[in-house]
Amino acid sequence: MLFNKDDVLVALRRHIGEGNGATAAELVAEMTGSIGTDTVAERLLRAHVTSLREEGHHICAHPARGYFIAETDAELQATCEYLYDRAMTSLKQVAAMKRVSLPDLRGQLHLPT
Repeated sequence: MLFNKDDVLVALRRHIGEGNGATAAELVAEMTGSIGTDTVAERLLRAHVTSLREEGHHICAHPARGYFIAETDAELQATCEYLYDRAMTSLKQVAAMKRVSLPDLRGQLHLPT
């Protein structure tokens, strides 16, 4: 294995705040010592980031600023909004393809008004 999620967390602790963000390629290079594009390693990094987030770590990311650990509540909130918007975009696409309303997508209970 190239690196594990603990390695990712250690690397990210050197990137606190959005001004210190690092791209996936930069983080992979920090952890492996190799420079260049390694799509397998970058996918592994993203999988570990997801796992760490699911454990409650405040790992933020932005396409223009890279990955970083939130330094402020505002940075964490911005990342949460970004993730929420991405999720809603995907759910809207699924609802449209199935030709159902978003609330009906997962069978939400409709109560009479």
